Amino acid sequence: MAIFERMSDLIRSNINDLIDRAENPEKMVKQIIIDMEDQLRKATQGLGTAMGSYNQVKKQLETAQEQSNGWQEKAKTCLEQGNEDLAKKALENKVKQDKLVAQYQEMTDSMEAQVNDIKSQIEVLKQKLEEARSKQATLTARSQMADAKSQMAKTLGNMDSKSAFAKMDKMEQKIEAKEAQADAFSEVSGVQESENDPFAQMDKENSINEELEKLKKQMNAE
Repeated sequence: MAIFERMSDLIRSNINDLIDRAENPEKMVKQIIIDMEDQLRKATQGLGTAMGSYNQVKKQLETAQEQSNGWQEKAKTCLEQGNEDLAKKALENKVKQDKLVAQYQEMTDSMEAQVNDIKSQIEVLKQKLEEARSKQATLTARSQMADAKSQMAKTLGNMDSKSAFAKMDKMEQKIEAKEAQADAFSEVSGVQESENDPFAQMDKENSINEELEKLKKQMNAE
């Protein structure tokens, strides 16, 4: 069936190789997931149909086996009653049913193998699908990170860092000049206030007089 041939192609494919060869990895893995989901849906439907056919043939096998056993019992009963001709007819019908049993058994075995094979392929396809979804999440995160890096690089590229730092240096120099000017004004203001303050002048004279007395005492002691 074409469905299962396509599914086998997806199962045999190497997702990483397909992505590595793709010009647009995100788009590629998205398409892979879409294909896998579509094939998984079709495969599941196909499996349901195959299992329905298998169960039908299996039921026919059971019916044929029951009828064969039934003719076997009738043949025994006929022999027990001494009716060999009727027993032969019963056995003739048994032989026909045995042929059907053999045919149905062969069909059942073949269909069972196919159903199991489809189940196995579906399980593998599910694993591949999970792998693809995981890969998609990783690629999306990496793509977003790459976009963020590119945007940052563009922003920094458009920014004239030398000019910006030069402006900052110039501004810092102006601020330092203002601070120096303010300190100078404060110092001059403090001196002027001290000279005009009579109490400050008195403290100054007292200090000088104290030092003078100390010096006199020192000289007299010598």
